[in-house]
Amino acid sequence: MKNLPLNPQLFVTNRKRFIERMSKNSIAIFVSNDEMPTNGDALYRFKQNSDLYWLTGVTQEDSMLVLFPDNPDPKFREVLVLVRPNELKEKWDGKRLRVEEARKISGIETIVWLDVLDGVLQPWIHLADTIYLGTNENDRKASLIRTRNYRFVDEMKSRYPLHHYERAAKLMKELRGIKTALEIEVLQKAIDITENTFRHLLKFIHAGVMEYEIEAEIVHSFLKQRATGEAYNSIIAGGDRARILHYISNNEEVKDGEMVLMDFGAEYGGYCADLTRTVPVNGKFTKRQKQVYNSCLHLHDYAKGLLKPGITIVNYTDKVGEEATKEFLKIGLISKSDVKNEDRDNRAYRKYLYHGISHHLGIDVHDLGTRTEPIKQGMVLTVEPGIYIEEEYMGVRIENNIWITKNGNKDLFQNIPIKADEIESLMRQSPKP
Repeated sequence: MKNLPLNPQLFVTNRKRFIERMSKNSIAIFVSNDEMPTNGDALYRFKQNSDLYWLTGVTQEDSMLVLFPDNPDPKFREVLVLVRPNELKEKWDGKRLRVEEARKISGIETIVWLDVLDGVLQPWIHLADTIYLGTNENDRKASLIRTRNYRFVDEMKSRYPLHHYERAAKLMKELRGIKTALEIEVLQKAIDITENTFRHLLKFIHAGVMEYEIEAEIVHSFLKQRATGEAYNSIIAGGDRARILHYISNNEEVKDGEMVLMDFGAEYGGYCADLTRTVPVNGKFTKRQKQVYNSCLHLHDYAKGLLKPGITIVNYTDKVGEEATKEFLKIGLISKSDVKNEDRDNRAYRKYLYHGISHHLGIDVHDLGTRTEPIKQGMVLTVEPGIYIEEEYMGVRIENNIWITKNGNKDLFQNIPIKADEIESLMRQSPKP
């Protein structure tokens, strides 16, 4: 990774939190992601399994973690498994971790090479009663590809059919949803990089620039600041294309009189920022654009004010929907008749705000966390209301990242320009081609 070394205590703490939730005399095994082929002999850029990274900080392929807190031999209660460095392979693919390097990253003392794992793992399995294995239980998962962690589940159950098995994902959903202060430090760095990039874009954007040129400026700025890169595919949507929620073609010209919606964020140290801003291409909102923008900003601030421990995402979304109804009446998008005759399962405001308001954020952009249980202190959520008006060929979305505190929340994007007048002022100060 391109980032500066992280504090290994981050991962030490994460493992301790997981171990505290394990049942007596149990073992947990986490495996890395597959190296995925593209075409011919090429591979996609490797992305580590999020659970394994959260527990170890290791980004290398063919890695594993074994946690066995009741192992009679204390040396083997935490074991990091790595592929043995191979001189020929390193000539082609680059250097692999040595023992001391892996210790510095993870805080794990015992390192075992993958090619001798079977001989030591089997006796540990025989001593354990319960085996925790990882699976992808993100509610947004769409792919049916049987990835390495599912194949590993099949293998373990075939080899050790009489053990009791538990879902590590159930614990991970609770644990990863609550961020420690050490995690917030890394996330804040990703956010700071994103802020610097946004401020640069306000100087760069002008009528006639291509969406992909804006995207290129984002990537360039991220890499210059030691980010791994984009946390997700940047959305750069001029004009009516802003109504497409996951628009990533980024191949059109942004024009005078339009707004451009930019949804992007840096990944740093494995943690993801997620920012959306909508700005006037020529640096000046029209009267109607500013009216819609300020209405969206009002919803953003209203939603942010609701986020505190105890509220559920479902209840929170309903409350924002009620406020959106009031705002859309004010700016002429819906009528009192629309509201009176609305389907309660498809509210009138949904014509112009057709997505959720918040999602969990962390190692994954759509990170693990509950939608049904109350929000807890330590969670990080986005706040991203939008207004999408087909009849007027425009879309506005405003998004910040919010850390839930004991009695409220902290906006981790609090220094990033958000008010319409502030954006106009900064764009006006910047000379354009």
